Amino acid sequence: MNKVFKALNDQTRRDILRLLKEKDMTAGEIAEAFNITKPSISHHLDILSQAELVTSEKQGQFVIYSLSTTVLDDILNWLVTLKD
Repeated sequence: MNKVFKALNDQTRRDILRLLKEKDMTAGEIAEAFNITKPSISHHLDILSQAELVTSEKQGQFVIYSLSTTVLDDILNWLVTLKD
C-alpha cells in the first residue's frame, strides 16, 4: 500500500491516471499531454506500474497502458473501514 500512496503523491502521476481513465494510451500519447520529457513520463509510468495502478500490454511495437482499478478498490475499502 505504501507504493500506492507514493505513486499518488505526485500531481503528474495523478494526471496520468486521469488520462488513462478516459482511454488506454501509449507512453508517447501520454507524453503529448505534458511538458516534460518522454524519459520522465516513462519513470512516472514505472512507479504507477509498480504500485499496480496501471497495467501495460505490448501490442506490436507499442506498449499500451491502462488504468487498473483493483488496487484503488482495495484502498477505498480500507479507508471505509477507518471511518467505521
